[in-house]
Amino acid sequence: MPIIVKLKEILDQRNMSQRELARLTGLRPNTISHLCSSQVDRVHLSTFETICKTLDIELHELLVLEGE
Repeated sequence: MPIIVKLKEILDQRNMSQRELARLTGLRPNTISHLCSSQVDRVHLSTFETICKTLDIELHELLVLEGE
């Protein structure tokens, strides 16, 4: 069952750019861009932790199973 990363939608809702998130998290802009694409195949859990802490969201808000 595919997992969907909803980072692009969350950033759009907050009017936040990928560049701004990269600056706030200290993650590489390429990493943020990759997570906003539909081609995500692997990610370090620490990356999700950093993003969730920065955006003050829970992991289940960032990741959803396709079909839910």
